[in-house]
Amino acid sequence: MENFIPDIYQKSIYTIDYSKLLSRGIKCILFDLDNTLVPAKTNDLTEKTKELIVSLKQKGFKVVIFSNSPKTRVKKFAEALNVDFISFALKPFTGKLKKFIHSSGYKLNEIANVGDQMYTDILCGNAVGITTILVNPSSNKNYFTGKIFRYLEIKKMKKLRNKNLFCKGRYYD
Repeated sequence: MENFIPDIYQKSIYTIDYSKLLSRGIKCILFDLDNTLVPAKTNDLTEKTKELIVSLKQKGFKVVIFSNSPKTRVKKFAEALNVDFISFALKPFTGKLKKFIHSSGYKLNEIANVGDQMYTDILCGNAVGITTILVNPSSNKNYFTGKIFRYLEIKKMKKLRNKNLFCKGRYYD
């Protein structure tokens, strides 16, 4: 059950204390795309998101989009943000994440994975031992697989809340 619990839980990508991440030794941030960086089914970045990514790169973070979405979708956003990307990541499976970690030169304790779903983003990151950060989804819209994971997540959150392990809306870092 602990594999579903994020190390950090924040309202959005904008409320994460990135300075604290730096002080903890995080050097690379993997961001999920849909409902984390942008609402699902949206094709445009907000200026606020662009500014955030620019500021993170200026602070010295390596920023990578790590998404289950197809290459054509992810590449468009990665190019607009001038960041690397991993598409069709197949989260929660860890193969592409392990491959990235191996080729990146970063240690496990230097990487954070930010996403909006426990069953994909958090489970994948926890399975390999990197810092995991859960944020609330930026939209209620989901692709088909997202709807399935969201349904499972609601059930998992109830179990975690009943065991006093995680409570939606109770943010921490």
